[in-house]
Amino acid sequence: MKISIITVSYNAAGTIRDTIDSVLRQSYDQVEYIIVDGASSDGTRDIVESYRDQLSGYISEPDNGLYDAMNKGLNMATGDIIGILNADDFYEHDQVLSNVVAKMEDDQADALFADLVYVNDEDLEKVVRYYPGKGFTPQKMLSGNMPPHPTFFLRKRFYDEYGDFDTSYEICADFDLMVRFFHKARGKYTYLPETIVRMRTGGNSTNGIQSTLTINKEMLKACRKYGLKTNLAKIYSKYPKKLFQLFVKPSAT
Repeated sequence: MKISIITVSYNAAGTIRDTIDSVLRQSYDQVEYIIVDGASSDGTRDIVESYRDQLSGYISEPDNGLYDAMNKGLNMATGDIIGILNADDFYEHDQVLSNVVAKMEDDQADALFADLVYVNDEDLEKVVRYYPGKGFTPQKMLSGNMPPHPTFFLRKRFYDEYGDFDTSYEICADFDLMVRFFHKARGKYTYLPETIVRMRTGGNSTNGIQSTLTINKEMLKACRKYGLKTNLAKIYSKYPKKLFQLFVKPSAT
């Protein structure tokens, strides 16, 4: 079974090498790796070009934002399963994709998610927050909760049937996609009880008060779009749980 990994980058020269290396060192031997760069000007393209013969697909051109770039990657992907790993994230170990495929096959699942840790930009061994997939249920999306997107793997046939990322969202097209999967398609999912991704702090979804306001408004928009009954107060109720994640490591099942 082939798995496609898509990395989207823009001016990520300081981090993208870790991302690429973490994909290329995977033990699983049916990996299609695609990089979509937004015409970076900081040396990112030179780094990616140095790996060109190890990539299945690569483009560097202007785009209309993060989700437009992701959609370009989806259009290039030919794998049975698709995962997205952004240019400041990297896989925890070289068995990640083997474990993902085995778990999805064993459980006959359409999607899989796992655990993620945020790490300090200067010390990648220093965990600053745990973001568990454990305990997620589709009902929790009404409170603005979702599995960590970099750990989310989805069969390509879902994208073919239900569409790709909605580029009208600034930050939460991944949330919209998951609402579609869990509440519209009602696909079968499974949880892999391990940390599989390390994410550096920062980025669109963790960057200040304005991003927080945008995130919650867009989550409400996505829920209402698919007929889910919720409100902003309920969506904001997720923050005590996020604070708890700063101190407590989720236990494996």
